[in-house]
Amino acid sequence: MKQQLWKRLAVAAKKEQADVVVKNGKIVNVFTHEIIEGDLAIIDGVIAGIGQYEGQTIIDAQGKYVCPGLIDGHVHIESSMVTPSEFARVVVPHGVTTVITDPHEIANVVGTAGIQFMLDDSERVPLDVYVMLPSCVPATSFEHAGATLDANDLAPFLSHERVLGLAEVMDYPSLLHEHSHMIAKLAMTLEANKLIDGHLAGLDREAVDVYRSAMIRTDHECVTVEEALERIRRGMYVLIREGSVAKDLMKLISTVNLYNSRRFLFCTDDKHLDELSLEGSIDHHIRLTIQAGIDPITAIQMATLNAAECYRLQTKGAVAPGYDADFLFVDDLRSFSITHVYKKGQLVARNGKATFSVNQTASVCQTLIRSIHAQAITEADLQIPFKNGNKANVIQIIPNHLHTKHLVTHVDVRNGVFQPSIERDLLKLIVVERHRHLGVSVGIVNGFQLKKGAIASSIAHDSHNIIATGTNDGDIIVAIEHVKKMNGGLVVVKNGDILADLSLEIGGLMTAKNYEDVLQRLQSIHHALSTLGVSDEFNPFITLAFLALPVIPELKLTDQGLFDVKSFQFISVEA
Repeated sequence: MKQQLWKRLAVAAKKEQADVVVKNGKIVNVFTHEIIEGDLAIIDGVIAGIGQYEGQTIIDAQGKYVCPGLIDGHVHIESSMVTPSEFARVVVPHGVTTVITDPHEIANVVGTAGIQFMLDDSERVPLDVYVMLPSCVPATSFEHAGATLDANDLAPFLSHERVLGLAEVMDYPSLLHEHSHMIAKLAMTLEANKLIDGHLAGLDREAVDVYRSAMIRTDHECVTVEEALERIRRGMYVLIREGSVAKDLMKLISTVNLYNSRRFLFCTDDKHLDELSLEGSIDHHIRLTIQAGIDPITAIQMATLNAAECYRLQTKGAVAPGYDADFLFVDDLRSFSITHVYKKGQLVARNGKATFSVNQTASVCQTLIRSIHAQAITEADLQIPFKNGNKANVIQIIPNHLHTKHLVTHVDVRNGVFQPSIERDLLKLIVVERHRHLGVSVGIVNGFQLKKGAIASSIAHDSHNIIATGTNDGDIIVAIEHVKKMNGGLVVVKNGDILADLSLEIGGLMTAKNYEDVLQRLQSIHHALSTLGVSDEFNPFITLAFLALPVIPELKLTDQGLFDVKSFQFISVEA
């Protein structure tokens, strides 16, 4: 460090040449909300000065805007279905040079082995991948996960230089009632001077007090202006989310004003590969924010400096001396059209394409590859008996939302057993426990609009049991068995035939394939879905993935049964 500091001071004082000098750029200053001009002097990947400099390599910005590299404040890389190293090839061309990830998806499947894989695989890529350790594995006691992680399991990771703290605390009852396992994780994190993220979905202001008292400083689950205000009034940061299902930006952006904008940053949370490739990552947030009337430099500040300060990344988030030389060239601030991306002063993407390749995926242990351990399914397992009538508690999906509605309605019952109805869009929803052969639960779902066939997936937040829905038992069984055969993945079935699939052999969540191959598979799946009559207004696989998550209202189905999130208890399908 001493030698690096000496060189940096010598370049700043113009006693030595810089490694790289960027000339003819219009620098976006996120500290003062102004555009400034001057050469950028870079040494050892760090900016040493702004002014007039000479260097061994000259980069001509050709009058473009020079913006800080973008930061995704909260992302589950597993939701992209590719490994962290391949994920870098997807998001870096969109200007993202830093992410804060929570590997709780893979941790819920294989525990600490999953966390270590995510750290190892992101080691040597031009994307800074920081980790928040999963706080809730399993997410709740209302489902069976593949692992249980307590404070002792997580403690060894806190010394890793890229581990920033404890990820989203979503088990509010454990926090509220001061359960020892939760207090141990919080205390361990605070004693290590690390950070803690929150998850306050649907919770009131009293709950915000509880979270803040535990030194939890962020929430990415706000869906209304009032929720956002309650959090920032109590000193929290609000991460405005725009993912594949949860698209909250346009609902929340009116909360941001001149006085409070520094308490907001951006995150994708869960975003599928095709949407990342097509519309972008945090760059998409910036464009939407500008379209909503926010000043472009404020939008850029939210995507850079605010996120860096929230997560104590002291060398990130700005184009200024002492900061990492992570920056973008942008043609026009309002359209935020990125032409070049630089990481530590080196070109890593041009015109939407990565200019780097990644090493082979980190070694994948058999525990990660052989993670499906589910019982064989018969039609008898899929029956929903009714004893006293035909009124049912039904999960009603809300397209492009994580929340569901609790619908109570009459359903078709024949010989005491529920009968799906394509006309009324009432289908069976199946969750198969896939970690220890523990069994099957069945519910009723409304809103998928399937006219034929079935779909199944091994992505079911957060415990990632196998989840399926369909118009008939035969296709549902074929779909579930095919997911098991692939060691995890997505599948579309019609009339007993496999129309399209994508194997996700790493924990049933990710694949070692390159992202271009995965995109082709996803296109085949989307085409196959259209033959089942599914609307193109939402992605049924993304929606399906959140129907087993018992921490987001109102009604969900776990492997243990139908769960009412508001009352935090299981209820019967028959109302």
